Amino acid sequence: MLSLRERMPFHYVKLRKFWYLISLLFIIPGLISLCIQGLHLGIDFTGGNLLELRFNQATSVEQVREVLGSFGLEGASIQQSEETDFLIRTRELNEEENSRIVQALEDKYGEVTLLRSERVGPVMGRELIFKALGALAVASVLMIIYIAWRFEFKQGLAAVIALLHDVFIVLGAFSVFRFEVDSAFVAAILTIIGYSINDTIVIFDRIRENLLYKKKGETLEDTINVSLWQTLARSINTVLTVVMILAALLLLGGTTIHNMVLALLIGVVAGAYSSIFIASPLWFDMKRLEKQPKARAARA
Repeated sequence: MLSLRERMPFHYVKLRKFWYLISLLFIIPGLISLCIQGLHLGIDFTGGNLLELRFNQATSVEQVREVLGSFGLEGASIQQSEETDFLIRTRELNEEENSRIVQALEDKYGEVTLLRSERVGPVMGRELIFKALGALAVASVLMIIYIAWRFEFKQGLAAVIALLHDVFIVLGAFSVFRFEVDSAFVAAILTIIGYSINDTIVIFDRIRENLLYKKKGETLEDTINVSLWQTLARSINTVLTVVMILAALLLLGGTTIHNMVLALLIGVVAGAYSSIFIASPLWFDMKRLEKQPKARAARA
């Protein structure tokens, strides 16, 4: 029976420039789009109107959204507290538009009581965005410290770069295709970071184990390659399980969570890719660059 080394169809680390190129093909257009047109911010960032309505009969979110769609508000956030009570967050509306929406709902679904109508400011203002970025920076530093303690500093640095790779791919996709960004999107980004770092640490742990028992004459790139093949089935099975759930939510979960699930779907796939094809090869390049000055000094 052939060993794992004999059955490996290709060498991950030796093809690392190819993996880097694939990532750049996704990241660069996204960065260009972010610089030119930015993100399509939702009302959580820009502010809007808050309507609290009570119907005199049981009504569904889909029915309310159908009426709002006729006013160009199909992307509004709709929360149902009871069978007849709804909290609707839309873009900024004037009094006439408010009255027309309520009248359209009454015409279709019977009497509607307007419990509240007010203009609301952005839930996530500039200050909160900077705080979120600061929290992400602190988390990155803490992850580097933890991985450096458990493995080594360069692996921590490679893991954080892989996380940024995932974040930029999601941000770029939402910018290019003009998907709306709201507070749920921020939650999706944080979830993606947690998922991706977990997968990367599992691979680093296998590399560490194989380094302890590597064969005489085996190079670091060969050890990394074997480790990646050994963890490949686990990584693929995990991401496929998550993707199937997210795909079901994307198709059946409704409009309210559509963009959040889409961000998770893109981020989970990007996270699986970066854990396998980016983090470990990037760490190898860092180790290789570290040895070059020492080799030149030895020759001198």
